[in-house]
Amino acid sequence: MLMAALPSSVAQARMYTRWVLDAWQMSELADTVELLVSELVTNAVKATGPKKKPAHERFVFDTVNPVYLGLSVSADTLLIEVRDASVTPPLRRVAAENDETGRGLMLVQTLSKEWGCEVLEGGGKIVWCKCLIGEEF
Repeated sequence: MLMAALPSSVAQARMYTRWVLDAWQMSELADTVELLVSELVTNAVKATGPKKKPAHERFVFDTVNPVYLGLSVSADTLLIEVRDASVTPPLRRVAAENDETGRGLMLVQTLSKEWGCEVLEGGGKIVWCKCLIGEEF
């Protein structure tokens, strides 16, 4: 699914994920997978942001970078991939008790079998995670 790197795309990604899992008859995974998608897409939107317009184009609206969400399934694994235009890998940090952010990658690590990031030669990156099918999270 191709989306704009806008905060509203996170809700679109969640709806798309639920729709795909329903179509694949995997609704029992929907809550967990939807949360993982939400965290990864939120990070991609924050990392990518709008494209910068040249100073001489004062009256042209900012354009928005794309974010791509891919879901695929094998015999025992569901793969979530989120691609964005940033080459900066996500960093897991320890959030203080009062922090309102900083727990997303901890959730991804806790709720998935494994996760990682691949920086692409042509620019951008893919952050991915794998969920085991049929296992409790």
